[in-house]
Amino acid sequence: MTYIAKPKFHHPGLKKNELGYTHRDYEGKISTLCAGCGHDSITASIIEACYELSIEPHRVAKISGIGCSSKTPDYFLGNSHGFNSVHGRMPSVLTGANLANRDLIYLGVSGDGDSASIGFGQFAHSIRRGVNMTYIVENNGVYGLTKGQFSATADRGSKSKKGVTNTDNAIDLVAIALQLGATFVARSFSGDKDQLVPLIAAAIRHKGSSFIDVISPCIAFNNHAGSTKSFDYVREHNDAVNRLDVLVGRDPIAVDYAPGTVQVVEQHDGSKIALRKIDADYDPHDRLGAQTFLARHAAKGQIVTGLLYVDPDAEDLHAHLNTVETPLNTLEADTLCPGSAVLDKINASLR
Repeated sequence: MTYIAKPKFHHPGLKKNELGYTHRDYEGKISTLCAGCGHDSITASIIEACYELSIEPHRVAKISGIGCSSKTPDYFLGNSHGFNSVHGRMPSVLTGANLANRDLIYLGVSGDGDSASIGFGQFAHSIRRGVNMTYIVENNGVYGLTKGQFSATADRGSKSKKGVTNTDNAIDLVAIALQLGATFVARSFSGDKDQLVPLIAAAIRHKGSSFIDVISPCIAFNNHAGSTKSFDYVREHNDAVNRLDVLVGRDPIAVDYAPGTVQVVEQHDGSKIALRKIDADYDPHDRLGAQTFLARHAAKGQIVTGLLYVDPDAEDLHAHLNTVETPLNTLEADTLCPGSAVLDKINASLR
């Protein structure tokens, strides 16, 4: 039960990050989700990413809406800020908090019902405005809390647990995020921690609207034959576009070698890798190319995962609005209310 906190005792031999924190310091309460739920795997990946980035938990604000997915922030970063908003309204609450205090790291955790149905408009506007956030949708294609009806992301032709065929077209949140201007767009699978952890870490470090759609099978209502979001289906149809890793706080490793040759490179941890230079098959900096790639593979019934698009020169909402560097919630009254003389000058400029 969520009211049962995990023991605070830490084994003295647990590995620590640069801040001296262990994985336990990034955990939350005990999960009440079904055993084997993909959402718990996403929780574990968020914990791992924050641990690897050596993030101070109190610098994180985790905000969610309503649904199985929106319960999960209670299960990670127990010492961070948190707000559980109304159904579908997480993006606007997060936007307001971000405008008030730009110094926090914002994690928006939502589901396919929360973001693709009742909160679809909220999702769209937060993405197009470029809010500096990591927006994670835990996508299982069903309404788990109301016993397994198709959600708006359920693929046309997929079958429910009761054998009913979905006749509605699916909303592809990744395609929508690309169209609306998100500057970091990715899709992953809850059962692929090696891919998901670096994606979350990279999204957190990205300045701008980062969106990750995570296929997360519902073992109670959507993990059967005929489902396109089951563990077996995603594993069989997963087409990963890249292999990912995130290196933080280290000196760059530079190599110079000719195309078609192999170069052995020693990493910071002492391990060695052999590099062969080839032409890249996928360009994550091409927004239009990413949209075309998604559509082409969707027509084949393939689920594209990995980093689909990133803008390395992205700006966030604060840059668009030209706000001050100081968080708005720390500004003093004399700064916020400079007096009638300044107001008269502003009014005079408008005449």
